[in-house]
Amino acid sequence: MLTSLYVRQFAVVEEAEIAFGPGLTVVSGETGAGKSLLVDALMLLAGARADSGMVRSGSDRAELAAEFDLKGLPEAGEWLRQEELDDGDTCRLRRVIRVEGSSKGWINGRPASLAQMSALASLIVEIHGQHEHQALLSRQHQMALLDAYAGNDARVAQVRDLARAWRDATARIRTLSGGDDRERQIELLTHELEDLDRWALTPAALEELEAQHRRLANAGRLAEGANGVVELLDGESEFSIGRALLRAQAELSRLAELDSTLAPALELLDSAQIQVGEAVDGLGRYAQDVELDPERLAEVDTHLTHLHDLARRYRVPVAELTMKAEELRERLNELEGAGDALDRLGRERDRLANDYTAAASALSASRSEAASRLGDAVGGLMGELGMTGGRLVVQLEAADGTDPDPQGRERCELLVSANPGQSPRPLRKVASGGELARISLAIEVATLGNDQIGCMIFDEVDTGIGGAVAEVVGQKLRALGERCQVLCVTHLPQVAAQGHSHLRVSKQSDGESTHTRIQTLDANGRRDELSRMLGGVEITRETRAHAKKMLDSAQS
Repeated sequence: MLTSLYVRQFAVVEEAEIAFGPGLTVVSGETGAGKSLLVDALMLLAGARADSGMVRSGSDRAELAAEFDLKGLPEAGEWLRQEELDDGDTCRLRRVIRVEGSSKGWINGRPASLAQMSALASLIVEIHGQHEHQALLSRQHQMALLDAYAGNDARVAQVRDLARAWRDATARIRTLSGGDDRERQIELLTHELEDLDRWALTPAALEELEAQHRRLANAGRLAEGANGVVELLDGESEFSIGRALLRAQAELSRLAELDSTLAPALELLDSAQIQVGEAVDGLGRYAQDVELDPERLAEVDTHLTHLHDLARRYRVPVAELTMKAEELRERLNELEGAGDALDRLGRERDRLANDYTAAASALSASRSEAASRLGDAVGGLMGELGMTGGRLVVQLEAADGTDPDPQGRERCELLVSANPGQSPRPLRKVASGGELARISLAIEVATLGNDQIGCMIFDEVDTGIGGAVAEVVGQKLRALGERCQVLCVTHLPQVAAQGHSHLRVSKQSDGESTHTRIQTLDANGRRDELSRMLGGVEITRETRAHAKKMLDSAQS
């Protein structure tokens, strides 16, 4: 249940904090006052796309926050625990929208993505906008509505998964039983593997080959460089390091005879002389052993060229060619052993087909039973909403084709007869705008409230109706409010009178700026607001009396 909503610098609202209780809360106000801003704020907290136009003029950001009581909503609590965002039975959503269009969201004080906010909101709130009834014209939406009414989530998922698994098995069978194409694939894979097995190297062997290539390609330079360093260390020049060390040793030796504390330094020079000598010996041997082998260099160069050609062909790094070879080997073994694999896949496909038949039959039976119940329930409500004699038929037609279908074995079509004596026809062909709005409301009243949603929001879904029908709409929404929390934006006094609580949205302007005020009405305020909705600008004693009578009747 939504317990509070806070908005700051949002559109024309400077700042407002609203507390909500259980039951039906109605929101009213003059045209253009911003009645739907509350719905817009909740949609943004539910992950809707934001833009800079939502920030109040002159401000750098808009801030929105809502708090929900999650008692009785186990799915929402479990989702929060899985995402490590839980904080007891209370959930707080917050979103900040900056004037440049960027936004950030939080769940229980922790940063959250819009996808996370949307996923959570789908478990705690349902928002029905002014034009949502247009979705009823989609047959896909009609089937989803029927399955939701029937509680078919698990059955639908099982049928979908089995159909996809059957299709995957069929595709594998088609690949493995390719006839001449299979023989061509085997021949091609065999040739490709010969190439890879000849040239591909493990990462360690590749590293050694590249190092060998560098040595062979630079053998002359390496030998010349090593000899140059030997000359620098121990050459005939008086400036060589070896000669300089000998002079330093002789001089320091004489000084050490005068002061024994110089002995450690002398020992270091002795050690350096030994190490320089070892370096000279090692470099001399290296210069003599460096290979000048043009034939071996050509072989290594050829090997590396083949490796890079293969890497480009298979679009993998050179070091991963051995892995590619194993992948091709598996495919080749699979094709060569296709007989056994085909037998195994055939048995698997038969099993999946049998499981699908059982699952699809159970889903069909559930849909058929729910279709009858939904048609009766909506038909009864249509009569109450001013469409006397109207009927809704939920027609199930066999799907085309015989293969397992992820959507099941049938398709759904809502047929409607708005007047007595008319044959039911597809909803998308016969319903006018007003009729569609009333049929939509009838379906919503018949289908909503059965799931684990704590808060339902209706944004002027009563558009296009009035009079006694409007009163029935209000009664239905109030009855729905007895089962869960309902927030309804309305322009009809008959609906507003049915609310357990009432919010009034008003707009004020000082000539320079416009402010929207959201006020929770007491009994007198409700009477005055209903009087305004009944009588317009001029409120008379008669309209006040009528408003009081409507309130007394609704609350009794």
